[in-house]
Amino acid sequence: MLPRRALLAAAPLAPALLAAAPARAQGDWPTRPVRMVLPYAAGGATDVICRLIADRMSQRLPQRVVVENRTGAGGSIGASNVAKSPGDGYSLLFHNIGHAVTKALYPQIDYDPATDLKAVTVVAESPMVLLVPPNSPHRTLADFVAFAKANPERLTYGSTGGGGALQLVSLLFLRAAGIRMTEVPYRGGAPAALDLANGSLDMLYDAGLTGFGLAQGGRARALAISGPQRSPVMPDVPTMAELGFRDATFMVWQAIFAPGTTPDPLVARIQREVAAVLAEPATRTRLAELGAERIVGNTPTEAQAFVAAEMAKWAVILREAGVRLSNAKPHRRDGLAGGIAQDEWLRAG
Repeated sequence: MLPRRALLAAAPLAPALLAAAPARAQGDWPTRPVRMVLPYAAGGATDVICRLIADRMSQRLPQRVVVENRTGAGGSIGASNVAKSPGDGYSLLFHNIGHAVTKALYPQIDYDPATDLKAVTVVAESPMVLLVPPNSPHRTLADFVAFAKANPERLTYGSTGGGGALQLVSLLFLRAAGIRMTEVPYRGGAPAALDLANGSLDMLYDAGLTGFGLAQGGRARALAISGPQRSPVMPDVPTMAELGFRDATFMVWQAIFAPGTTPDPLVARIQREVAAVLAEPATRTRLAELGAERIVGNTPTEAQAFVAAEMAKWAVILREAGVRLSNAKPHRRDGLAGGIAQDEWLRAG
């Protein structure tokens, strides 16, 4: 045992040593594999970009970044899992614009998206592509809209339900075009794309990250994109605004989040690693090939301000449109209940 005099002499150093311990832990991060939770099914647009970033981070860091798919409830199941995880940098969330509407659509969720998750950085933004089956009789958007108006609710569209990007952009389009279609919810974009390709689904919005690939591969026909300008990936595809549906302009974003308790220095450390990956020529080239129009990698402060603004914007849009979650049963074996009530949205137009 140390003499009393030695203990008294060491006492003033204790707070400094305790403060230094988290700093050392952050500096050593990561000392074990990092879990990146994706709240959507494997194979969709968000999954593709998530795995690209995780793979590049794994090559930079001394430990692997492992993607874990946790689906359901518009992404809130996976998000809740990360929100309740320790803020030690070993549980991250890779989410998209659906995060911005979670609080407005799921008031009873067991976490607060605004405080229990902290934005690390926005990764990229891309337009959505309106797709029809490769054998669809509708070769232009005008043809498609005309048929839909003459046959209310006869045509179907794919959705991930619960306020996900596929659902939001579809509802914006339906409202702008003044048409009614039947929603078919799925657990992710990949199974919806399979049904579109075989003709059992009439329309699907997909992120440019995968939608352009479907069209270029002959598995779908692209009629329009939701971005403000044409994409260099498929310059012949017109924008919704060009075709007279300016109110259907929409960009989907992806971002990385950490638990709200994560110390700011550690959040900054993670952001620097992601930004370094996004600065790599190979990563930027691949993202551009997949349809990303803007590669971001901004600071945590900028990312948190961006996400807060998106939450505020969509809360107003959804409230003014009277959008709410419905209690509809799943349409298919892999579908999700709880889609947005289309009647409420369309009547607000």
